Amino acid sequence: MALEIDLSGRSVLITGGTKGVGRGIAQRFADAGATVIVCARREAENPLPADWHFISADLRDGDAAYGAVDAAWAIAGRLDCVVNNAGGSPPADSAEAPPKFTQRIVELNLLAPYYVAQRAYHHMSNQAGGGSIVNIGSVVANRPSPTTAAYGAAKAGLLQLSTTLAMEWAPTVRVNTITVGLILTEQAALFYGEGEERERIESGIPMGRFAMPSDVGDIAVYLASDLAGYVTAAEIAAHGGGERPPFLGAD
Repeated sequence: MALEIDLSGRSVLITGGTKGVGRGIAQRFADAGATVIVCARREAENPLPADWHFISADLRDGDAAYGAVDAAWAIAGRLDCVVNNAGGSPPADSAEAPPKFTQRIVELNLLAPYYVAQRAYHHMSNQAGGGSIVNIGSVVANRPSPTTAAYGAAKAGLLQLSTTLAMEWAPTVRVNTITVGLILTEQAALFYGEGEERERIESGIPMGRFAMPSDVGDIAVYLASDLAGYVTAAEIAAHGGGERPPFLGAD
């Protein structure tokens, strides 16, 4: 029996969905027929498709996050999936990072997804079919994160939050995490360099390549679909096989 994912008649909110990984995720939901709503602080530098909807909000503010979710629900009269993708952190010396900087990183990567999930649950729990919340995590949740300590700690907290909410909100609302590794986006050169430097990093990935935003999007679409109807509190790794232990490259 052939299987396909058709999300026609369903709506999805993707935070940080105007560029990078978030935009790739949004495109895969659009390909599946969903009504796509993206949220970010600023509008996209590259125009969004005409049939996508945009909401401007700083999700670190709880009231703004609630308002963004309410606005997303109003667009389609229901909200079937939320993808908490907005996040990130510039590098900073862990001994010197200012308190305000650390606070902002934790707010963006842990508190904002929590606020969005809380309000999404309010709507999803009162509609037929419930809903799905997908949190975009990181491999740094499970290993040391030098120069991005607050980010790593927040992502570890997000993973724990996902499993807790999944237990509390089942069976109506499913909550899952996609743990991502190295992803090729328009800003890849800032993190991985170019040319030989990038090739060296890529060669260390067991799958032999960086992830593409669409790879993450495919998993998110699956988690939003009926095919994942019994999947909650799961952590799905999208890191291409993980990081090779240093001793494998020793002479």
